[in-house]
Amino acid sequence: MANAAEHSTADGHAGVIGGNSRLGAARLLLWALAGALAVRQAVAVLRVPPAEWLGGFHLPGSLPVSGGGAGGGAVASVYDVGQFAGTPFAGLVLKPLVGLAAPSLEVAWTCVTLLFVAAIGLVAARGLPDPVPRRTALLAAPVLTALMMVSLPVREAASPGRTAVVPVLLVLLAVFRVPGDRPAGFLVGLAAALQPALLLFAPLLWLTGRRPAARTAAVTFAAATALSWAALPRDSWTYWVHHLAGTGLGGAPDGLANQSVHGALLRLGLTGPVEVLLYAALAGLVVWFGLRRAVRYARDGQLLLAVAVTGCVAVAVSPTGWRHQLLWVLLAVAGKVGKRAADRRVWPVAVVLAMTLPSAVLLPNLTALAPVRDNVLLLTAVAAACAVPFLPRSSPYWRDPVPTDYGRPARARWSRVPLLPFWRRVLSRPNLLLELLLIRVGYSLYSHIRAAAPTSRSLAEGNGSQILGIERALGIDIEHAVNHAVVDTPWLEAFFNFYYTSFHFVVPLTILAVLYWRRPGDYRWARASLGLATVLALAGFWLYPLAPPRLMPGLGFVDTVHGPQDLANPSYGAMTAISNQYAAMPSLHFGWSLWCGIVIVVLAPKGWQKLLGALHPLITVCAIVATANHWVLDAVGGAVVVIAGFGLVHVLSGPRGLHMSLPAQRGDGVDREAPVPPDTAPAAQPVAGSRP
Repeated sequence: MANAAEHSTADGHAGVIGGNSRLGAARLLLWALAGALAVRQAVAVLRVPPAEWLGGFHLPGSLPVSGGGAGGGAVASVYDVGQFAGTPFAGLVLKPLVGLAAPSLEVAWTCVTLLFVAAIGLVAARGLPDPVPRRTALLAAPVLTALMMVSLPVREAASPGRTAVVPVLLVLLAVFRVPGDRPAGFLVGLAAALQPALLLFAPLLWLTGRRPAARTAAVTFAAATALSWAALPRDSWTYWVHHLAGTGLGGAPDGLANQSVHGALLRLGLTGPVEVLLYAALAGLVVWFGLRRAVRYARDGQLLLAVAVTGCVAVAVSPTGWRHQLLWVLLAVAGKVGKRAADRRVWPVAVVLAMTLPSAVLLPNLTALAPVRDNVLLLTAVAAACAVPFLPRSSPYWRDPVPTDYGRPARARWSRVPLLPFWRRVLSRPNLLLELLLIRVGYSLYSHIRAAAPTSRSLAEGNGSQILGIERALGIDIEHAVNHAVVDTPWLEAFFNFYYTSFHFVVPLTILAVLYWRRPGDYRWARASLGLATVLALAGFWLYPLAPPRLMPGLGFVDTVHGPQDLANPSYGAMTAISNQYAAMPSLHFGWSLWCGIVIVVLAPKGWQKLLGALHPLITVCAIVATANHWVLDAVGGAVVVIAGFGLVHVLSGPRGLHMSLPAQRGDGVDREAPVPPDTAPAAQPVAGSRP
């Protein structure tokens, strides 16, 4: 495969950098980011105490068998103790490391692993299919390297005894960089000797016309395996026969770390012959569909995608497909999905989120979602191998997807605050999968940041006394009177408790769903304002921890929702484990309800609908005060951040109704992703997705 830099433009990379210094600066910045992430990863790994580096597994020759005598005697099996899950050949290769001192080993292992990751990024970027836009050719390698540095596979692959990065690099070198079929086949065979499921690359080579390379790969794998049988017969018997190609070594086969079809079936409770037969059938289907697709992409000129698909198949059908072996999934972002330019980001975003975030962040902790949440990486790999409809290069949408409809650019509201390119008015409906992913991840990050905000009891109670003092000075300290009046009226207490606990999430999500379906332009306006208001609220939680009335000692408030609180107990009841109880200022309970009211009043077509929208924040503010969950000033803070959210959207993207009155512009052949000068008169918009 030709170098991406060589076919991206007639002038090559030098011409690109010379003609566009901003791209060159962006490239350097991205490489600096990748380097910083590599250093961060190295620091995290090197924090492991040196004595523990080889404590999790034992290399051949590192431990005498009990009873072997003081002189050492026989040698323990590499699988006797610890978590080593590699092949006997991998153990044989690692044997020379036994003599290294632990500090030297951990530093060398970590540095070499991270250097191999950077090499994977460079080789993969040069394997992108023709034609490669200049921007992609310059930025692909540092972007991919940075993503790999923060991915779950690389974060686990730097641990001692794990060689998952090496087979990926060997295969990529064999396919893209090594001239000649026999040397390439030799590298593929070595990769398979370290990770047996990668022998599936031999059929890929065979079916794509590289039969000498396929034969060499098979012979190399057989020779390496035979060598390990001769040198380590006991370990080879343990790995290949007793544990059936390593099943159960290095961890429980039904553990979450085993992201293979076999592991998923075991987690579903299937065992015995039924599980074995079902596993064999599903693995056969994945191999059949995956290899057929890989061959088709290879013949189509998308060789990197073919390699990624085959790697995903190999890990999915392996008896134990560990998380640190799933780096192939990140390489699958090389494929293009979707006819619309707006859909092109969905697959890369889904892959990056699945490969970098814990599954608990991607999906809520619900029992019904457990089969999906526990197998996110496996499902992503199987989807890449068998289901995702990657476009062929012959498709008319490969280079020219259906452009995104944008409204004409607005002038900046303030001359010193330019409109940002990604705030341009988009008239079409956003992709639903991408929206759901971002909303879920955004809310999870919000929850984590809120939980991490300062929770000092003395500081929060001191701020609570300060708020109460301000309210008394203003004559609005009505919380105690309202709280006890509601407690003395059972039906009113039940109503406010129900309203407080039931409508906080339901109403905003319902409004967003209706706007998404009926008014996509207004959906983007409303979603952006809600997101900005929530981000501003996080700053309040962090900078001003505040105890709500129900957690203020000696004031006599009754917590009608959560029940009596034992203020002598630092846990303050079960709710403390769910959310930061001192994140009361501003009140997003009221803030989100005010956002709902404003959106309904502005957009609802009927008067009774506007009335209901206006009543929602009014009832909510009564509920948060009556249940002793917020001060009156908390509601004022919630109103401030919501108004600020709407104001920022107006400043950055212009009036809400602008896109209603101005038609979208199309088709002059210029990249729509280029920034639009903020203070220029409305002009024709460029076409989304076209090449630079």
